[in-house]
Amino acid sequence: MRRRVVVTGLGIVSPIGNNVKTAWEACCNGQSGTDRITKFDASGLRSQIAGEVLNFEMPSIIPSKEVKKMDTFIHYAVSAAQEGLEDARLEITDEIADEVGVSMGVGIGGQPMIEKYHMILEEKGAHKISPFFIPMVLLNMASGQISLLFGTRNYNSSTVSACASSNHSIGDAARVIERGDAKVIIAGGAEAALTPLCVGGFAAMRALSTRNDEPKRASRPYDRDRDGFVFAEGAGVLILEEYEFAKERGADIYCELGGYGFSSDAHHITAPSVEGPARAIKMAIKDAHVNPEDVDHINAHATSTPAGDINELQAIKSVLGEHAKNIAISGTKSMTGHLLGAAGAVESALTIKALKHGFVPPTINIDNLDPECDLDVTPNVGKERSIKVAMSNSFGFGGTNASLLFKAIE
Repeated sequence: MRRRVVVTGLGIVSPIGNNVKTAWEACCNGQSGTDRITKFDASGLRSQIAGEVLNFEMPSIIPSKEVKKMDTFIHYAVSAAQEGLEDARLEITDEIADEVGVSMGVGIGGQPMIEKYHMILEEKGAHKISPFFIPMVLLNMASGQISLLFGTRNYNSSTVSACASSNHSIGDAARVIERGDAKVIIAGGAEAALTPLCVGGFAAMRALSTRNDEPKRASRPYDRDRDGFVFAEGAGVLILEEYEFAKERGADIYCELGGYGFSSDAHHITAPSVEGPARAIKMAIKDAHVNPEDVDHINAHATSTPAGDINELQAIKSVLGEHAKNIAISGTKSMTGHLLGAAGAVESALTIKALKHGFVPPTINIDNLDPECDLDVTPNVGKERSIKVAMSNSFGFGGTNASLLFKAIE
C-alpha cells in the first residue's frame, strides 16, 4: 500500500532571508537578494555579483568546538533542518529515531574548504592539512551531520544531480516514506560554493549574468535582455511525514507531496531540451493522480538564461496544453539568484507557502517581456490566487530533471 506523504515543517537559509518568515515576506514583496560579491575580491572576474547569505547565525544545535570541522554548506543545512523541525514541532526522541531519516541534495559541496586547503598544501605543506578536511567537504556530510546532531537512525543519503539535486532528494525521500520504510524524513538541499574558482568557472561558460552595475536587477527570467543566472548560496528543508503518523501526533500539515517526476534529456551536457523536462512534469502530474488542468501554480526553474527559460515554458505548454495559459508562474530566482543544488528545496518551500497563503510571488526585473515567453509569468507584482495544486521544477547539467507536485490537504 502506498502511504501518503505530507509536509509539516519548512526551513530556509537564503539571500532573501535566513528563516522562512523573512524569506517569504521578501519574496511576496519582490525584494532582490542579489548584489556585488563581498565574500572575496571579485574585481578580476567577468561576473561580480551573487546572492550571498548575510548575517547568518550558527545554529544552536552545533557545538562551538564542532563549527570549524564543517564546511559552510553543512552549517546552512543544519540551520534549515533545525528551523524545519521546530516548525513541525517534532522532537526526535529515542522512541522514534529508528523511523526518522535525512535526505539532503548537494550540487558542489565543500568547494571553499577544498580551495583553502589546496592553498595550505602548496604554501605550507601536507602536515598543515586538517585531519577533519575530508569530512568537511564530502557532499553527503550535509545529511550525515544532520543525522548525527539530531539523532536520526533511518535513511541517510545525499543526492547529487547538479541543480536538480534537492528536488531529487525530496522526491526520493517521499518514495521511502510511501513504501513504509520511514515515518519522517528531513529532506532538502544545501549549497555554499561561492568561491572565485566556481564563479570564474561558470563565467567562463558564459552562464552567468555580467550585469555588474545593476546587481539587484541582474537576475531577470523571461526578460528579453536576460544574460545568464546569478550565482547564489543557501539551504532549504522540508519535513516530510507519513500522513497517519503526522495526524496521530497532531501535527499542523502544510500540504501533501503528491507527485514526483524525473527524467533525463539524453540531449546535451549543459544545453536544455524541451522533451526531457516535459516528461518530468507529466510524470509528477500522473504520480499525484491529478489532471493537467488541475495545476494552478508553478514555481519554475527559470534561471534567467536565454534558452532555458523558453524551453521550460515550451515544456509546460506541451504537457498542459491550452490550460498552460491559465496557470500562474513564478520565477523566484529573480530574487534569490540560483542556489544550484539547494535551489529546488528553497523554491519548494516557497511553493508550499504560496499554496498555503493563496499568493503567487512575482518574477521581478521584467522590463521587456520576451515575446517567446508567452505565459503568465507574474511580472514584477505578485497576486492573490486560490491554489490547490502547485509544482516546483528543477533541471540540471547532465540533462537531469525533477518536478515535485504539492496538493492542498484533503
